[in-house]
Amino acid sequence: MFQMKCTSMNRIAGGNMNFGFIKVAAAVPELKIADCSFNAGKITEMIREAENDGVQMVVFPELSLTAYSCGDLFQQQLLLQGALTGLKQAAESTADLDIVAIAGLPLQVDNQLFNCAAVLQKGEILGIVPKTYIPGYKEFYEERWFASGRNAESLFVELFGKKVPFGTDLLFEAKGGSSANSKASDPFTPTVCFGIEICEDLWAPVPPSSYQAIAGATILFNLSASNEIIGKSDYRRDLVKQQSGKCIAGYIYTSSGVDESTTDVVYGGHSLIAENGGILAESERFLRKGHRTISEIDVQKLLNDRIKDTSFMEGVPERSFRKIEFTLGASHTARSEALSRHIEPHPFVPSDEAARDMRCKEIFAIQTAGLAKRIVHTGVKNAVIGISGGLDSTLALIVTAKTFEMLGIPGENITAVTMPGFGTTDATYDNAIQLIQSFKAGFREINIKQACLQHFEDIGHDPSIHDVTYENVQARERTQILMDIANKQGGLVIGTGDLSELALGWCTYNGDHMSMYSVNCGIPKTLVKYLVRWAADHVTEEKTAEVLLRILDTPITPELLPPDASGKIQQKTEDIVGPYELHDFFLYHTLRYGAPPRKVLFLAKQAFAGSYEEEIIKAWLKVFYKRFFSQQFKRSCLPDGPKVGTISLSPRGDWRMPSDAAADLWLREMEQEM
Repeated sequence: MFQMKCTSMNRIAGGNMNFGFIKVAAAVPELKIADCSFNAGKITEMIREAENDGVQMVVFPELSLTAYSCGDLFQQQLLLQGALTGLKQAAESTADLDIVAIAGLPLQVDNQLFNCAAVLQKGEILGIVPKTYIPGYKEFYEERWFASGRNAESLFVELFGKKVPFGTDLLFEAKGGSSANSKASDPFTPTVCFGIEICEDLWAPVPPSSYQAIAGATILFNLSASNEIIGKSDYRRDLVKQQSGKCIAGYIYTSSGVDESTTDVVYGGHSLIAENGGILAESERFLRKGHRTISEIDVQKLLNDRIKDTSFMEGVPERSFRKIEFTLGASHTARSEALSRHIEPHPFVPSDEAARDMRCKEIFAIQTAGLAKRIVHTGVKNAVIGISGGLDSTLALIVTAKTFEMLGIPGENITAVTMPGFGTTDATYDNAIQLIQSFKAGFREINIKQACLQHFEDIGHDPSIHDVTYENVQARERTQILMDIANKQGGLVIGTGDLSELALGWCTYNGDHMSMYSVNCGIPKTLVKYLVRWAADHVTEEKTAEVLLRILDTPITPELLPPDASGKIQQKTEDIVGPYELHDFFLYHTLRYGAPPRKVLFLAKQAFAGSYEEEIIKAWLKVFYKRFFSQQFKRSCLPDGPKVGTISLSPRGDWRMPSDAAADLWLREMEQEM
């Protein structure tokens, strides 16, 4: 593992971290080749513009103070001195700003010339990082002018009368704290550490940023001068995405723009901001004016992913880093304002139609593969499934039918049972019957009313009292019927409950909570809808598709209370526990990234702006935490079922939580002032 050597330069005061969000920018300024004064002026302008936009860190392209394409002019002392003068000009012109800026310049050290990145803040040069990998091929011939940073001997350079850290072993760290714009006791101010690499470094088999990430850098900057040829932008984008994912980091990349020399190649000014394998923001290429690409890096989320990935710190060669401490300026984005980055309201459902179709296809493949393995292993040739006419049982029937088809087992070996009760409406009953018929499954109808009435009498319950006993008797009666039929036929009861219901405990213990294999247990309710719709479009016949579309239009309900006077559904799940789209959002950010309640609320306000008022979101968030904690005992004894995404509540796999944990800490934190 790394051995850290720390050089304390500037004591930190912290800043408003906005729940771990750091606002960053990738900038491409207007430029004149070899005109360092002009270039420093344009860089200064863009630093000020970025500061006004609340940006906390901004990076400029490789050799941005001179231009990348100066060629043998790099061996002219006048240009090298001009670069230093331009650096001083940019630093002094932004001395009143908190923003951290990273600009490129050539620097003569140890009788060698290095391609460097200079880190500026408040008029000071915090450190200089030289490029490690120097290309010497094709249109790039940097070895003619520059040495690798690995050849540097000095750890410091004298610049403008001050000793400045120099080397490839520098990281820059700001620790959380108080400022005029943040709460002194705010627990959501994680340590922010960034590293720097330059262009070709990213293309190396093991980029310097890999070591920097292991040493603690959650934000990585790349100053580049990558030219444009056919297909290169796609490859470049993939490199940035993959490195951000491998490093579990934010990666901010910016490249030289169209003002560079076109003697032999053209530069497009491609800027990218990525986070943990996904692109947050990207610029157009070939823009004629200077431009900035802005987004926020969620440091809290990245740190959470790192502690979950226990292999992240394994097998890395020992390497030392010096950490330069600095003051992180506060982003001027208030917590009540929107972030630059998009917050997806339905994180389980891809917004792109093509990606969504691919996701649905893959999920069906996972579900059918899991069920097929269980059927082959047990040697059974029969399945039993309760069909209510709702979304979950519909999806389970589709999966079971496709699995039987894949295994060459007749569809009539699926016993689909509809069990009308006190709350069954004509609409759901008709949907259930038509669905079963359309799949040509074995059909049984067993009315549970008399059995439930007998049970009420046996336990001394008044059937006019529509309480939890009234509801759960029906759910357990249905499960008992399915289990007994399965025993009689030598088959498996296929569970229908989904991930969202398990999170909220919206299932009857030892009722619909239990089965012999649960095919939907890894799928949230918001995704169930799309899976059923995808099946209607891609894997079912037209007659079946018509039934599926009617089911999609039916309100979500357990149908355990009698219909209203007009015979319509009276008990609607989302009126009781809240909108599933909100609960799925809460579930995703709480479990996937360990986001605390106030951050979940902050994100939800942006994601659902215009759909829900803050107080409504907050009220249902309280419900989520209360139910999620109190209902763990149901998840502690779940049947087997396939994991399909990054979140699973299986007690044998992804989620191991004591059934007696209290929600008080989460509920209290949510009530604190934003």
